[in-house]
Amino acid sequence: MKSFKLIVHQSSFSSEDLIINLKDYPGLKEKDIIEIYHPENDYPRLLLQVTKVDAPGRGRDTISVEQSIATTFQLRTFAHVYVNVVNVADVALDSVELTFKDQYLGRSEMWRLKNHLVSTCVYLNKKIEYCGGAVRCQVYEMWSQGDRVACGVITEDTKIVFRSSTSMVYLFIQMSSEMWDFDIHGDLYFEKAVNGFLADLFTKWKKNGSNHEVTIVLFSRTFYKAKTLEEFPQHMKECLQKDYRGRFYEDFYRVAVQNERYEDWSNVLLQLRRLFTDYQKIVLQYHERPNMEIPTAINSTAAQGNFLEVLNMSLNVFEKHYLDRCFDRTGQLSVVITPGVGVFEVDRELTNVTKQRIIDNGVGSDLVCVGEQPLHAVPLLKFHNKDSNLNSIDDYSMPHWINLSFYSTNKKVAYSNFIPRIKLPPRKSQEPLKKMYEDESKGKLIKEDDYMHNSIFDYDAYDAQVFQLPPAHSTCVQRVARTKKTSVAGLEGISRRSPPASSIHHRKMSDPDIHHSLGSDILTSNKHGVSEAGSDATDSPISINRLSPRSSVSNKPVIRTGRALINPFDPSHVTVKLTSNRRRWTHIFPKGPTGVLIQQHHYQARPAGEPASRPDQHRSENNISKENGSTINNNNHSVYQVDGNVMGRKRMISASGALSILGTALSTPSTTNNASLALLWGATGEQEWTPALTTANRAIGVDWKSLTIPACLPITTDYFPDKRSLQNDYLVSDYNLLPDDVNADFAKNRAIYKEPLTTMEVFKELVSQRLAQGFQLIVGVNDNEVIESHCPPSRVAPPSCQPAHVAKRYLLSIGRIFHKLTLVGSTITVTRYRPRHPYPPFNIHYRYRFHAPNHDTYEVSWVSFTTEKLENYNWNYMDHYICTRGDTDFALVEVGSQYPLKYWRFRTLLLPLINPATKTILEDESTHCDIYPTPTRQDLDHLTEGFLKMTESYFNKVKRPNKQRQVSPTKSLNSSQGIKAAAKTVLERSQSQSGECDDTYDDGVIEPKLKANATLLEVVDRMRHPSLGVGFLQQTVSLPSHTFVSIYAIHWLQANMENMTYEKATSCMERLLRDKMICHASGDTLKRYIVGYYMYHILPQKKEKELTDYVKPLGDLQSFENEWMEVEVLGPRSPLLTSETGAIDISGNSTATDDSGMPAFLCDNIDPNYMHMENDDLPLYKNTHLDIDVNNKSDRIEWGHARYQATFRPDQAFEMCIQWAIASGNIVAELIIGWARKAPSCRLQMVPIPADPLALPFTEKSDPLRGPIYVPLNEEPLLRGKTALFEGFPEDTWLERLFLFQEAIVGRFGFIKCTVESTSHAAGVGDHLYVHVTGNMFILIPTTVKSEQKGLKAKPVNKPLNSSRYPVHEAAPSPHEGYITRHVSGKNKDDYDNSRRMGFLWSWNHMISKKWKWSQTPATGDECFQMRMLRDFKHFCANHEQRLSQFWDQCWEVREKAKGIKCF
Repeated sequence: MKSFKLIVHQSSFSSEDLIINLKDYPGLKEKDIIEIYHPENDYPRLLLQVTKVDAPGRGRDTISVEQSIATTFQLRTFAHVYVNVVNVADVALDSVELTFKDQYLGRSEMWRLKNHLVSTCVYLNKKIEYCGGAVRCQVYEMWSQGDRVACGVITEDTKIVFRSSTSMVYLFIQMSSEMWDFDIHGDLYFEKAVNGFLADLFTKWKKNGSNHEVTIVLFSRTFYKAKTLEEFPQHMKECLQKDYRGRFYEDFYRVAVQNERYEDWSNVLLQLRRLFTDYQKIVLQYHERPNMEIPTAINSTAAQGNFLEVLNMSLNVFEKHYLDRCFDRTGQLSVVITPGVGVFEVDRELTNVTKQRIIDNGVGSDLVCVGEQPLHAVPLLKFHNKDSNLNSIDDYSMPHWINLSFYSTNKKVAYSNFIPRIKLPPRKSQEPLKKMYEDESKGKLIKEDDYMHNSIFDYDAYDAQVFQLPPAHSTCVQRVARTKKTSVAGLEGISRRSPPASSIHHRKMSDPDIHHSLGSDILTSNKHGVSEAGSDATDSPISINRLSPRSSVSNKPVIRTGRALINPFDPSHVTVKLTSNRRRWTHIFPKGPTGVLIQQHHYQARPAGEPASRPDQHRSENNISKENGSTINNNNHSVYQVDGNVMGRKRMISASGALSILGTALSTPSTTNNASLALLWGATGEQEWTPALTTANRAIGVDWKSLTIPACLPITTDYFPDKRSLQNDYLVSDYNLLPDDVNADFAKNRAIYKEPLTTMEVFKELVSQRLAQGFQLIVGVNDNEVIESHCPPSRVAPPSCQPAHVAKRYLLSIGRIFHKLTLVGSTITVTRYRPRHPYPPFNIHYRYRFHAPNHDTYEVSWVSFTTEKLENYNWNYMDHYICTRGDTDFALVEVGSQYPLKYWRFRTLLLPLINPATKTILEDESTHCDIYPTPTRQDLDHLTEGFLKMTESYFNKVKRPNKQRQVSPTKSLNSSQGIKAAAKTVLERSQSQSGECDDTYDDGVIEPKLKANATLLEVVDRMRHPSLGVGFLQQTVSLPSHTFVSIYAIHWLQANMENMTYEKATSCMERLLRDKMICHASGDTLKRYIVGYYMYHILPQKKEKELTDYVKPLGDLQSFENEWMEVEVLGPRSPLLTSETGAIDISGNSTATDDSGMPAFLCDNIDPNYMHMENDDLPLYKNTHLDIDVNNKSDRIEWGHARYQATFRPDQAFEMCIQWAIASGNIVAELIIGWARKAPSCRLQMVPIPADPLALPFTEKSDPLRGPIYVPLNEEPLLRGKTALFEGFPEDTWLERLFLFQEAIVGRFGFIKCTVESTSHAAGVGDHLYVHVTGNMFILIPTTVKSEQKGLKAKPVNKPLNSSRYPVHEAAPSPHEGYITRHVSGKNKDDYDNSRRMGFLWSWNHMISKKWKWSQTPATGDECFQMRMLRDFKHFCANHEQRLSQFWDQCWEVREKAKGIKCF
């Protein structure tokens, strides 16, 4: 120890936290950990690591500490401090919590960051950067030896918990009947939930700086009093469901807020209060029609509500997190806020599905009850009892996968501090009571002789019998009959005294299901018996005989199951067999002083006099809480303190008041004695439930931390099955990977050499990829056990299974699937353990009504809840993909639909940058929004030019030397007059030397143009001319010499050859290709000449032997396409048939009008096939390899792929999807946002779009709480006496004309075509999608595909399975039309006719976040602008202020004029 003078420095002076001179402290080395403290202070000591060893520059015996750290630890400048080297083991941390914000942190990055932090020193609020600053996080909390500390050292064994302040949060508010009841303070439970809980939650978010993306949904279930389906009118039948008791019900969802991020949530509270006012009325009277009788509707109670369905709804969104990858949030949380008490009646199958999905997906699920906490353990799920036998037993389960909170307000009532815990039933009049007893099924009241008087019934003996274990070979226990059903409340009779010894039946100790807490206390161990835990599928079956003691007679038999029943009033010692599911989340909990994992919001009370914890051996005598009901009975007036013993160690933060720990008043639970067991109740499985948890002053509180900064699924866990279980319950398979051999094979075939991954890199990447897909690393398992447990008998086994050879080994698990990765020498062995009896696949169909923002009605929708078959994932393929560095042989595709690969995707669209109309709408509040002009030819040329520049400079990153730059690329895309003009302008510009210097020739002297009849050789020679030539791309790795771009060559010909038209230029290039003078740059001679950004090169002719520096092409088209992005450029698609037969590819017209400006839908020569998708021989999409880490920030090799449209049309949006598996989210984000920043310089803007823009329920991956807005088109005013809109035109063109009319309308509102590769096209349905030029919204025009044209092209529309339960509209040819018909007044297919079907489906682009709002595109993501567009579009379509009629009339006037002109 040595005394130093302390000075502070700013981070700008040095980035190091500590500067110390080694000479001043003999024996100090780099990487040592030192503690720094004022001798007189009692404040936590600061620990820092010695990294920089310069002198701080202020004389001898001085150390310098960064200023903010000194402030945090209250170190005074220029005062004396003691410096002491500490032993790492003494200051090692058990767990560290890191928080991060506004970024996407994948699980692979979490693991790499953890490894990076090992053996470094951290302190409170330390900022940590990784991957060159791409990943940023901050230390939030640290635990060591059972207490919170202010600093410490991270070791290999430290658990790191990541918490995100920007997650995706779903808040579900259960609007069950209790919401309209009053709590003890006279508030409605709704007020308690919204004004109380939500208001507090939003305040905490603000204080913490959390910025979650939130969806708030009100949900409820409505029961109908009806016996048969016939009692319902037709319009109600399509969404009814029937429960296990034959009751009809409908579920309603009201989405109040959808994917919003607000700084201030107070307006939302106001909105929720407004919705509450008439929620019940709307839902209960939703189906009422005048003069129609409908069954009575009742709102369900919380216990009978749609609790699990709601969790599955959010899981359907969360499961697809890799499809719409958002780069500014991480983490997923579902919160259900219920007015109930945490008891739910549920379907067993749905419970299994929900549990498996929640655990596999690693989604946080919180249940917040605003009801009063009951006196028994919750959450409690009661399974639907489908057995109609009166004596059947109810089954219960306590889910450990739901994090429970109870919210109570801090209000005090002046006259009493009593809190009633049981709600009294409402008063009933006598009449219904009599009825109840004379119910048909029961017959008369209980006969007198069966009726037992209180005096003679021994409740205790009865309880002892119910909760004891059946004997090992269950012959016959004394059986008790039951004659009267009672509800769950029939549990009051259960007491907590120990049973009389006589009734205890010993079970054999060897029975595997039973685990005794301690042998010494047989009474307790048997009484708190163990539930049969063999089945992991339902958590733990708890059965309670539905018996009312009063009516039971001792000599009739009780129907018993073969297992012990569990008492929810005292589950404290019931243990279950440990499973991987049980331990999936445990590593986010810190260890308390007693060494068990604790949940900080479960408070435990104890009298102040008692010691904090007792030694383990006194355990059996100290069962105070079990014997007397609870410790509290002993002393009603004792002062309670919260556990938090301030330890003697100086760097501890005193936890008193801030932290309270459950389970210390008793002692460590029995699980510490047996590693293979967990307690039945609670999320940690190590914290006991004690009755003290239900007392008023220390109840289960609210887990604010989990609701404010939700934890991400931990990357480590600690469960691995034992040897016996591995042999009996698992199938084992393994395969070897030899990365060096694999890469050697592939390197031979590879045209372009890429540095292969080393074996070690591949090995780490295999672990990394499994983590990214939800696996967890298993830590703390003894190596030898695992190695012995499986010496693979297969031939690929390593020479011996002795640990001596094992260089490195990792164990990983997800659900019941375990992977062991072993690296021996240069061989990687992957051993997979799959369950021998996997769970059956579930597919649960569910119909519901939902009302999204901006909608007018509750629409019918449906969804399937399915569990993923994780054991079928094709890991072998994925591992080879990693090993070969994403080679084309192992493409990232969804291999077959059966076992799709998971990889991350981000879709973008390139849109035109600036439209003056958008600016006008933003600046002038009063202007209408249908003011978007038809783009002119010049606009389209500019866009094409911009796109080519973007492709060349940013996507392909190639350069063309400036002196060879040619005519500005698309000066002349169009018809022959345009071309002459273009050639002329080129001449004029070059002669006058004006304009951009790129576009002029260097010497300013123009050689005469090539003659029109010049030979092909002359053309090639001129192309090669150093100053007048076509302009070659700089030679790079995979490009041959003399490479040029096809579209620029066409422009060059038009400028350099006499009377050359676009068509002639194309045919001239085709002749060159045919004569083998030019060839595609890949060397593939079969590739035709495609105009666009396609690369070709000039072949050396035989005479030219002297070309020594000629670089050959690759000779491999696939490799070439994997390196370069090549796009065909076409002109706009015209809906009109053109008279000339020539190729109209690039020349062409804007879509909406013909030359005279007549709208296409009124022209006579419309193209009958315009509505259908293009059938080119080119694929619609192409893939190319993408270097992700352009700034070399990552600590590993990263790559991805781009999937892009093969053709570009200037009047359509261009889609590009970035895909990756081996890349860090933040680094991908930097690449894409870099592109988006550069796009404006090319007159384009890049916006993200969702994978499924419309979220219709027909698509498998759609979001169940999102749906398009139907905007009907009011055609009545346009008919004016006609029977059909286009009467007078040939009838077979009516549909086409209607479509063109709708297209003209969306065009006026600034929408342009986009063909998005999404599920709607997979169905082969001819629906047309449009996107707004700002990228804010989509419109779909549903079209009917004529059956004869449909022919073989369209696949049948996917009908939902199980259609008997869910009626589907057979009449509708397109699923989207079916969707629309449901919006229309009658809501049923009898009202379905053609005239009603006109309309649009409008949906928002929810992928645009703040990150995508640039100064150049002010309207993008602007909410006011979006709402105004929708409002104005609805008004226009509804013919407000005659706007639709006026548009129609103007179009006809133009037609009349044009006809007039033609007549003259």
